[in-house]
Formats: sequence, structure tokens, C-alpha cells
Amino acid sequence: MTQPLDFKRNTAVGLDLGLVKHVKVNRNAADRRAASLANRRTVKKEYQAAWLVRAIECMDLTTLGGDDTPGRVERLCMKAMRPLRADLMQALGLESLTTGAVCVYHEMIQPAVKVLQGRLPIAAVSTAFPAGLSSLETKIREIELSVAAGATEIDIVITRQHVLLGNWQALYDEMVAYRQACGDAHVKAILATGDIVTLDNVAKASMVCMMAGADFIKTSTGKEGVNATIPVSLVMTRAIRDYYEQTGFQVGYKPAGGVSTAKAALQYLTVMKEELGNEWLQPHLFRIGASSLMTDIERQLEHYVTGNYSAAHRHAQP
Repeated sequence: MTQPLDFKRNTAVGLDLGLVKHVKVNRNAADRRAASLANRRTVKKEYQAAWLVRAIECMDLTTLGGDDTPGRVERLCMKAMRPLRADLMQALGLESLTTGAVCVYHEMIQPAVKVLQGRLPIAAVSTAFPAGLSSLETKIREIELSVAAGATEIDIVITRQHVLLGNWQALYDEMVAYRQACGDAHVKAILATGDIVTLDNVAKASMVCMMAGADFIKTSTGKEGVNATIPVSLVMTRAIRDYYEQTGFQVGYKPAGGVSTAKAALQYLTVMKEELGNEWLQPHLFRIGASSLMTDIERQLEHYVTGNYSAAHRHAQP
């Protein structure tokens, strides 16, 4: 994960149960603010093209299918290193461009290492992804094996019942153990926001995971019934802002699941800019978990360059 030399990585600061228990979200106000962000007139022309290029730079290009093969992952990695055609790169004035990372299952780390050879971060989903219902010992060992295999980022799933039962100490202890098992690899805490029901729970779980040392907080596995949404993103980014103001640590944010259009990517970029500022619009602090998103971004950029939309099948994903 490329980051400024003076970047201060988040570390466990201790669980403040008093703060967590007093976290409240005004649902109506959150919905109104989210609607204003989602419905805002988007940037156009060269500004939109620039924002879409930034979305590519902040993308975790992902394949998490039961039918994944080494060949598919190798093609994904090649796409991550060269996401746009040479003619589009030239027309946009870009000398180089890559995605933020690739995201795969543990068994697909080695094919990714073979192609990337350290040129891009490899994120591995872990801790019994997507349900997280294995023993803590098993999940910690899974993290250790993925780091040993070459993963530089680990996307863990929290135990949802800790949130649903309000057992914040258990969630904190679990997250601390995951962070320790990751070592130098950065850890993204997946909250599975569609499963933990309320925005209050989302805010509290966000704060507890950050207190325990999470480098990123992430909405979803992409396997829940409801994944990333603008209201959830608003709550999570404001939790990040509050945590930064209290501790001085910058924590990243990753919406994932259902972010499949260029328009949606622009909405999430807008949330980051409005709530956290331009400093957070960098790959070390913002990622979009996506698989099919790249296709629509390519089509939009080709339209900007040529004035014509190309067929989606001309931009097929691996």
C-alpha cells in the first residue's frame, strides 16, 4: 500500500466503552444528508474524466467467485496493472495508471504474486469470509497463512453477533487479535453493514474496530442482501472523522458490494470529499471494492475521448 512517508499507521488505543455506548445516529438527518449527496449534480467533461481516473486508482479490482481459477486471477492482475487501453491512456494524457490493489481468496494469492511481483498490493479476504463463523484460532491461522503467502492487505470479517448483542469488548478483543496476526500487512475490517441492522450499530462497530487498530473500515463482503449504501457510508466516514479528531490517526474507508456504475463511484468519491476532504481521496485511505465497475468506467472514458459509447462486451472482465 503506497502511502506518504510521514503517514502514521493506526494502532490500538484502548476500548472506551463510555464513548461507544453514547454513540447515536439521527436516522432522519443521515438520510437527508445522504440524499443530498447522492442526488447532487455530478461533475462533467474533463472533471468527470479526472474523477473516474481517480476511481480506478482507488479500486480494489476483485474476483471472489467459487469458480475462480489461477488463469482468471492472472488476467485480473494484468488488468489491474493496465486498466485502460493505450489509445485511451494517450488521449487522457496519462503515462501510467494502475488500480489500488487486487482482492482475491487465499487460494488465489500465489497466482496474483506470480503476475504482480510486488508492483501492486494483494488483498486477501480472510477470517472465514463471508460469514465469519469459524473459531477464532482458525481465523487467526488463516490470516497468518495469507500473509505468509504474499498478501499485503487482509480483508477480515467481524463476528456480527458481537455487534448484535452489544458485546463491544469481544469485538474489540477479536479485532486486536486480527491486527496482531496481520503484522505489517494492513487490515480492513468488514462490518457487513447489511447484517448489523441499524446505523447506530454501524457507527459503534466502526469506532470499536478503529480503536482496536483497523487500518480501514469496509462496508460489506458483497455477499449480504444489502451492501454499500450512501447512508451507511456517511455514518462510517463521520466515525472516521471523529476518530481522527480524537486520536490523530487516519483510517481508510472502503465501500464494497453493488458499486457497479461510474455514477455510483462518483457518488462515493463525493462522500469522501465532502465528509473527509481531498486528503482522503488517495489509495492509502480510500478503496472501492468492485468487479464489474471497471467496465462502466472504461465505457464512460471512451465516450469522453471519442464521443461514442462502446458495447459493454468490448470491455469484458477476466
